[in-house]
Amino acid sequence: HGAHPQDRTGPTRHRHRGANVTPSYAIVAARSRNQVIGRDADIPWTVKGEQALFKKITMNGCLIMGRRTFESIGRPLPGRLTLIVTRQAQYTQPGCRVFHSIEAALDDAQQTERPIFVIGGGELYAATLANARRVHLTTIDLEVAGNVFFPNFPTPAFKLTHRQHFESNHNYTCLLYTSDAAD
Repeated sequence: HGAHPQDRTGPTRHRHRGANVTPSYAIVAARSRNQVIGRDADIPWTVKGEQALFKKITMNGCLIMGRRTFESIGRPLPGRLTLIVTRQAQYTQPGCRVFHSIEAALDDAQQTERPIFVIGGGELYAATLANARRVHLTTIDLEVAGNVFFPNFPTPAFKLTHRQHFESNHNYTCLLYTSDAAD
């Protein structure tokens, strides 16, 4: 019996990094009304309740973040795996895994079989937004000065599937977008 043409998808599919081999992941981000997500290494706001929401969304997950985002948090977050992406060759952090490409971090995260969350910063969001399955985007009801921005979003590939408003010291709205590509 000869090989059927559809059998060829096995060994060759890893050669091309198409959408069919991209691990499923979500993005979790908070931005101001004017798209700011950071000012240097800091988040330029303190909003009561917003961190608890982040914890609820990401608990038991695998967090992928850039080095500066990790350093602004300052430690691995309890109950979650921390994967750091950096260009620094010798970079290490206790209790964390370090990678030199987003692809390597995503591949490793997929092996954990935990839900995967990309949590910043700006460069990682820009590189991963197009292929995300879900985007948990909190918009803080204020305008702030900053120099790190969330990419232009939403794009036509995403639809708003859930909205929840919270009253706090700064009111905020959590929006959940789902990609049309999500199964």
